[in-house]
Amino acid sequence: MEENRKLPLEGLRVIDASTVLAGPMLATYLGDFGADVIKVEHPAGDPLRNAGRHKEGESLEWKLVSRNKKPITLNFSTPKGQELFHKLAEGADVVITNFRPQTLEKWNITYESLSRLNPGLILVKVSGFGEDGPYKERPGFGTLAEAMSGFAQVNGFPDRGPVLPSFALADYATALMGAYATMVAVYERDHSEDGRGQYIDLPIYEALMGMLGNQVMEYDQLGVIPGRKGNRTGWTVPRNLYETKDHKWLAISGTSQPIVERIFKAIGREDLIADPKFADNQKRLEHADELEAIIAKWMKGYTQEEVLERFIRFDATIAPVYTVEDIVEDPHFNYRGNIAEVPDAHFGSVKMLNAAPKLSRTPGEIRHAGLELGSSNREVYGGLGLSDSEIEALKKDGII
Repeated sequence: MEENRKLPLEGLRVIDASTVLAGPMLATYLGDFGADVIKVEHPAGDPLRNAGRHKEGESLEWKLVSRNKKPITLNFSTPKGQELFHKLAEGADVVITNFRPQTLEKWNITYESLSRLNPGLILVKVSGFGEDGPYKERPGFGTLAEAMSGFAQVNGFPDRGPVLPSFALADYATALMGAYATMVAVYERDHSEDGRGQYIDLPIYEALMGMLGNQVMEYDQLGVIPGRKGNRTGWTVPRNLYETKDHKWLAISGTSQPIVERIFKAIGREDLIADPKFADNQKRLEHADELEAIIAKWMKGYTQEEVLERFIRFDATIAPVYTVEDIVEDPHFNYRGNIAEVPDAHFGSVKMLNAAPKLSRTPGEIRHAGLELGSSNREVYGGLGLSDSEIEALKKDGII
């Protein structure tokens, strides 16, 4: 980081009192751009510390999700823990939780109790199903959202059942929407007459449901219930993955007429441009099977490298299907700094995806990977006015 360059969210204090996975990633995105993020864990440790793949007993998932955060321990199911949590929240701009409404009420961690001491507080309440409604007390995780949002129903191939994503899609979608919503609320607070905050009701299913496009209107107006289309869409043709002669894969997307015409030229079938069956997108959708078969057969006659070279020469849209090894080694990604080498207490350094998106004057930065349990207790609780002996007593009593 350039000397004296400020990160854009410096001065914004965030209390991350959430666990797996949407809430913590929301806080991570804010921390990447300079927010002072205090990660609150139960004294036994956040479950994320045992998640995913490990190296030498250390969770790599934890290092990713808890980068740039100050970890403290606190058992806020106890009265003393709740008192300390309210003191923490009193000096915060944002508090993030992801417990069910009844649990937060039992612990006296509500917007009313927190904002009484800090009227400008933004409270982000991540949950499975939201603050109200028939399902509000149901436990909810990303997998359930991926099922109920409509995603699983449209994901997969027509001749097989619904398919869940192999990664935490709903959680990451919620984290991104939550980071956006948080900054909207901060902006509104800072530009309002009274400087009051508010709470954000952020159920996981809503974020993913919002990414599924226009399915509600199409059902309302046309009675359409989308099915599984494999690698195709109902919008454009061609759009698919194609296997090459050397058993590698390529992606093509013909999203405009000029691009489709370049694809036809790239596969040596300029004659298809004048073919009435493929004259425009609606006609191509009607004859999708035939067109996809033509392209797939051509692809099988060439290696991935040969196909890429030809498509690039014709300025036609194409991309190889990458493994993570390809991603780490790609010259474009490396030139743009998409992969960051991050200082780490256990391994010296670790590689992870860099902070995104890029801001021209004040880009984000990953300053460290996840730290040891409670390693910021003395700094944070000392900042609340607690002495070393008081901090040790709280630790002995199981409060921190």
